Amino acid sequence: MITLCGFSLSNYFNKVKLVLLEKGIPFTEERVMTKSTDEAVLSCTPLGKIPFIRTEQGPLCESQAIVDYLEAIEPKNPLTPADPYAAAKVRELVIFIELHLELVARELYGQAFFGGSADEATKERARKLLTKHIAGFKRLAKFAPYVAGDSFTQADCSAYVNLPLVAMASKSVLGEDLLAAAGIDWKAYAKLIGERPSAQRVAADRKADAERMAAAAKT
Repeated sequence: MITLCGFSLSNYFNKVKLVLLEKGIPFTEERVMTKSTDEAVLSCTPLGKIPFIRTEQGPLCESQAIVDYLEAIEPKNPLTPADPYAAAKVRELVIFIELHLELVARELYGQAFFGGSADEATKERARKLLTKHIAGFKRLAKFAPYVAGDSFTQADCSAYVNLPLVAMASKSVLGEDLLAAAGIDWKAYAKLIGERPSAQRVAADRKADAERMAAAAKT
């Protein structure tokens, strides 16, 4: 059985978890925090990043490598189209969301979510890049009703966990939800995806994990 390692506050952990749930692949979870220096963890994920999985064949890290592996070992409930070009367009969206939106917005997370602060140069750079990249994302995304078209795909597993972070971080730090400002109704989209049992499970586990961490911080 596959073991999913990481924790439920991680967007990329939740991306993989959505795929596991959507495809009906049995799995267990193991709580592992990011940046671990434990050799047992580093032997699975050399940079100490999460998520990673343990399989009967060995470990695997990097969320997109993991979800592509899951797609290959379990063909039922496919999350990429059979047509090679359509499948590539789904992966194109995943890469665009994670590299050009989430990774840029991540520079704001310290101030937005963890009590830190971003300097003005960082804020200005993030605003400039996000404005440009969100306009590019609008050209690729379909929202018809799913991000890649009329079927739920890997792109939705990425969009559902990442778009709200981009929106909330920009709103908190830059004073403007840059996704909404560009005309992307991410809240309606998140509500649509949130009706799926897999997303409800992910959201409930994330909330429970947040509550446990908050309680631990007070003791």
